Amino acid sequence: MPVPIVGRDREVAELAAAWAGRRSRVAVVTGPAGIGKSALVGSAVRALTPAPSTVLAGTARIHSPAPYDWLAAVLSGCDTSRLPSFPPAALAWLGQHDAAPVERWAPGALLRVAVRVVRALVGAGPAVLLVEDLHALDPASLNLVGELATAPELPVLLVVTSRPAASAQAPDLVARTLARLSSTPDAVRQRLGPLPRAAVADLLAAAFPGTAVPVATALAVYERTGGNPYAVTELLAAGHGPEMPLPDAATPVPELTSREAEVLACLGTGMSNKRIARSLGISVRTVTVHVSNLLRKTGTTSRTEAALWAVRRRPADIVPAPRIRTPAATR
Repeated sequence: MPVPIVGRDREVAELAAAWAGRRSRVAVVTGPAGIGKSALVGSAVRALTPAPSTVLAGTARIHSPAPYDWLAAVLSGCDTSRLPSFPPAALAWLGQHDAAPVERWAPGALLRVAVRVVRALVGAGPAVLLVEDLHALDPASLNLVGELATAPELPVLLVVTSRPAASAQAPDLVARTLARLSSTPDAVRQRLGPLPRAAVADLLAAAFPGTAVPVATALAVYERTGGNPYAVTELLAAGHGPEMPLPDAATPVPELTSREAEVLACLGTGMSNKRIARSLGISVRTVTVHVSNLLRKTGTTSRTEAALWAVRRRPADIVPAPRIRTPAATR
């Protein structure tokens, strides 16, 4: 069951005003995983008046970041025959085509070509450039996004979503890019936090129209999810009705190691083993072992079930087991 946008009226109105007034060139939306960044900007872009002539959207690829991931994602959904003035070899390289010729491109020259390609796709505009998951993009894409934010006479609203720089693969680079974007004239800067209790209640009411959702249920959902919209989505996806049966608070919770608790939190955000390994600085094999231990301890049979197991409980209930310190060996 889709979760509607609630509790974000101010943010949606601010993005709409940035578009209508044409004062702002850049809008940056940051927040932790599952907080609703993509849902917010997607809803706002669809409601823009007048409608943009073009929307160019891209995000980081699932595989390891490659040069110009964002532009490659954009080009995958575009008709490149509209770009006859660009060398086919350059377009193939920017689009990450498997058959792209192996050539050496000077970074500065390739960046200029990338900016020109975006200009050609935008045309007379006005257009929206949507950059999702800035924190996971490759350095070349980050550089391109920064150039587009300050490109003269480019008729676009650049909308960027990102997790906080500290959680990025390259924290310093992402922090510098976010600072560069936020410093543009009249930039819109939004940081999304958890939904308040009232918004969670409104969300459940919208998900079950015509049904009175008990106050106790709304409060229990808020406590279990911490106001995270993605966590609420997982509860609804599990097939719960408006009564939202949740586990008995008296049900014993197995002790997890601190690392298992971290891996479980990553599973709750939908991360793959590879992404978890990169995020925690451990090997994929080690992640696999932790996931196997989590399934055994929680009595679940899949990664999704384990994530739901965690979502249905209060974060404070999942307490890592205390570490046992081994006395140092003495001579």
